Amino acid sequence: MTIGDFAQATRLSAKTLRYYHREGLLLPAVIDRSSGYRLYSAEQIADAQVVRQLRALSVPVDTVREMLRSDIAARSALIAAHLERLESELDATRAAVTALQGLLAPTPADLAVEHRSVPETRVLAIRETIELAQLGDWYRGAQRELDAAARAPGVEPSGPRGGIWDAKLFLDERGEAVLFFPVASSTGVRSPTDRARLEVVPAVDLAVVVHRGPDATMAQTYGRLGAYVAQHELGIDGPVRETYLVDGADEITEVGWPIFRTTR
Repeated sequence: MTIGDFAQATRLSAKTLRYYHREGLLLPAVIDRSSGYRLYSAEQIADAQVVRQLRALSVPVDTVREMLRSDIAARSALIAAHLERLESELDATRAAVTALQGLLAPTPADLAVEHRSVPETRVLAIRETIELAQLGDWYRGAQRELDAAARAPGVEPSGPRGGIWDAKLFLDERGEAVLFFPVASSTGVRSPTDRARLEVVPAVDLAVVVHRGPDATMAQTYGRLGAYVAQHELGIDGPVRETYLVDGADEITEVGWPIFRTTR
């Protein structure tokens, strides 16, 4: 097949085919010595279609070259790994779009803030120092583990799941993360998993607001609550607490910022 016929059959331009030739992705079956014309075989159409789809998915040229040189099993593994990366990037893009859409929405005039004294609480918790980039994956894994722990013999949850997030996690991109749920009693209860531990979280006074919506728009609530605490000169050192009242599509989360005790 001439390069023109091959281009028409594969929907790859002559310019692109010449580039793939230089990069070692699609070598012509024959190059005419006298004219320099590139000639392709019909059997190369399948490889050309694979290259076209991979490049449409932004697979790097070096990775495409490796895929073409691999056997079917290795090629499938490489493609699966790249698709997983694309899905992660797509999730991040969707979250960013949701956050930007939230910024465009009208801001409510009043921020409903409750000052709340939270007593010392016995909990089943997973506590770990993590990198900020790990937070999403860590949260999902800890959530699954805690949900399983809630069904262990002797464990009696007494409230919704909560989280405690060290300020260093955001300031230094590395800090302590805690996911927990309150338990009615620890009598005779052993830690049901390697990471889940029974402990007591200390009492704290919080300025609390309710966030309705996905985590992607949580930053707006944090921003407004942080501004409120700063304007009223209430802030003290300490981690922020979250309480997850409703999961799923209609998420409702209470966000609590540590403050000094007030009489309000």
